[in-house]
Amino acid sequence: MKLTGTLIYLLPLSAILTLTACGPSASRGETQETEMKTKTAIEVIHERSSIRSYTDEPVTREQLEILVRAGMAAPSATNKQPWQFVVVDDKETLHALGADLPTSRMVQGAPAAIIVCGDLELAADGWLQQYWIQDCSAVSQNILLAITDLGLGGVWTSVYPAENRMEIVSGILGLPEHIVPLNIIPVGHPAAEATPMEKWDPAKVHWNQW
Repeated sequence: MKLTGTLIYLLPLSAILTLTACGPSASRGETQETEMKTKTAIEVIHERSSIRSYTDEPVTREQLEILVRAGMAAPSATNKQPWQFVVVDDKETLHALGADLPTSRMVQGAPAAIIVCGDLELAADGWLQQYWIQDCSAVSQNILLAITDLGLGGVWTSVYPAENRMEIVSGILGLPEHIVPLNIIPVGHPAAEATPMEKWDPAKVHWNQW
């Protein structure tokens, strides 16, 4: 089986190891039935959990790019795609963000963070401009699900619409006025296993009418 470098780059490590096991190294006549066990999208959704503590193991820039690419695959109102990203793996910057933002203190212990921002110059005009919030929220959920799929941990820590948080983040990162930070998503290897919360509530489901 021949794989391009790009495909290997996008596959989870477990899948790459499985493919390797099925390669030419297997002896002839030996019957091997090896399956690529990959999670379904539904499984990833239900496995996602907010992770706030991380090990010292680094997160690579390749992994971070995979996460941002997943974010950019989100839907967008009238396809404006009014999003920008600041990806931080500098320890001093991470410490500054966590030190000044009580709700994002866990960023200080993470090897990296993704700040999802809205670009008001890319957003639609008039009242339609506010769709940037929905678009960037969809982006953020994509990133959180991709984090789970890669075996990493992360959590949405809110910035917008708290004026003081927005000012702090904009000052630390040098954001121009038309860039609005929506949230900070720390990214790292989970320090402990987390059990996802069961949030299913059939009482909140209304069929056809309220």
